[in-house]
Amino acid sequence: MGVSVIKQAAKKSSGKDPELLEAVAAIIGRVRDEGEKALLDLTEKFDRVSLETVSVDSDTVARAYRDIPEETLKHLRFAVSRIRAFAKKQLECIKPLHYKSGIPGVELGHRLIPVDRCGCYVPAGRHPLPSSALMSIAAAKVAGVGCVAACSPPSPAHGGIHPAVLAAMDIAGADAVYCMGGAQAVAAYAYGAGPVLKTDLIVGPGNRYVTEAKRQVSGDVGIDGLAGPSEVLIIADETANPRFIAIDLLSQAEHDPDAKPVLVSTSAAVIGQVQKEVEKLLAGLLTKETAALAWNNNGAVYFADTIGDAVSLANEIAPEHLELQVASEKERETVEKLKHYGSLFVGRYAPVAFGDFVSGTNHILPTMSTARYSSGVWAGTFIKTSFHQYVSREGCAALAESAMYFAEIEGLPAHRDSVRLRIEEG
Repeated sequence: MGVSVIKQAAKKSSGKDPELLEAVAAIIGRVRDEGEKALLDLTEKFDRVSLETVSVDSDTVARAYRDIPEETLKHLRFAVSRIRAFAKKQLECIKPLHYKSGIPGVELGHRLIPVDRCGCYVPAGRHPLPSSALMSIAAAKVAGVGCVAACSPPSPAHGGIHPAVLAAMDIAGADAVYCMGGAQAVAAYAYGAGPVLKTDLIVGPGNRYVTEAKRQVSGDVGIDGLAGPSEVLIIADETANPRFIAIDLLSQAEHDPDAKPVLVSTSAAVIGQVQKEVEKLLAGLLTKETAALAWNNNGAVYFADTIGDAVSLANEIAPEHLELQVASEKERETVEKLKHYGSLFVGRYAPVAFGDFVSGTNHILPTMSTARYSSGVWAGTFIKTSFHQYVSREGCAALAESAMYFAEIEGLPAHRDSVRLRIEEG
C-alpha cells in the first residue's frame, strides 16, 4: 500500500539568490532615501515608462472605463459581486466578544479592528490581471479598512496602468491608486514615498523581486505571505475525466515555467490517458511554450493504491490549489480527510479557473507548502483581534494573589507592586 512515482518533477534549488537580495535591498534603500523621485526613476528604468507622478487621478480612471469594452465591465462587476458576497459571509463568522469571566468584577473580550491602511499589489505581465485587483481590494473594503491603496506597474502600450486593471481597481473600491510596481512599490507601501502613504499591511502576489521585497520589509509592515510559483494537485479515481484533468494541469502550467502541476490517481488507466491528453492539448495551446516547460520540468504524476494514500500525499504536499475528482458519493467523506490546501475544488465540474476569477473565493493563496499553517487572503486578513479586560476593585482583589505570585517567580517586582499598591491603597 502506498504511492508510486510515475513522473517526477525536476529537482530545483530553493536557495536564496544573493544577487537578488542585494538588488532588492538597494531598491528599498533608494525609495526610503529619495521617495517619489526613486519611484519615477525606477519606473522609467524597469518599465520603460516616463511618469510625472505615480498618483493616478480621477480623470485617468474615468478614461479607463471608456477605453475598455462594456463586456469587460459587465464581467468585472459580476466577479466583484461574487467576491464581496463571499467575503461578507466570511466576516459574519468572526464576532466581537465580551463576557463576564466568572470572577466578580472581571469582564473579558476582544474587538475586531481593521487596519487603518493597506496596500494592494496587482502584478502585471504579458496580459492584464484585473482579477487580482478585485480579489485584494474588495476583501479589504468588506473588512472595513479605512484607506485601501492599489498599485500596478505601467503598461508601456498604455503609458500607465492597463485600463482593464484600472477599472477593476475602481470597481473594487480602491481609495487611492498608484502607477508603480516591483520592489520599489513594496518599499513605498512600507515606508511612504511622496504621495504614497505608509501602509500597515501589504497584500497581493508578484514576481520574485516583489516577493523578496515583502520578505525584507516584513516587520516594518505586515504582509499577507510570500508567494511562490502557482501549484495544483489533482486527486482522481477511475471515474475522473482524463481530458478535464489534463486541461486543469495545463491551466496551472501556463502561468509560469516554474508552475507545479501534480496528479495523484488510483487508476493506472486514467494516468495513461491523462498523459496522452496533455500532449494532445499542448499542441493547440497558445501558451504551449510556457505550459510545456512547466509540465516537463515540474509536473509530477503519482499512482496511489488507495484514495487514503492520495489524501496522505496531498496533506504532505499542502498545495495552493487542490482538485478532488472522485466518485460523487465519495466526495464529502474524502473532503473531511483533506487538511492542508489553499483552496479546494470538488467535483469534475470545478476547475481552478472558477476560483481564479468568479466563484467568490479569493485566489491569493499560500504556496510552497505554507498551506500547512497559513491561509489565503480573506476578510480576516485585514482585521486585528485586540483583547480587553474590565477590572473593578472587587475583580482586582480576586486576581491579586495569583498575579503577585507569578510576578515574584519571574523576578518582576514592579509587576507585583502594581497589584499590591492597588490592594493596599484601595
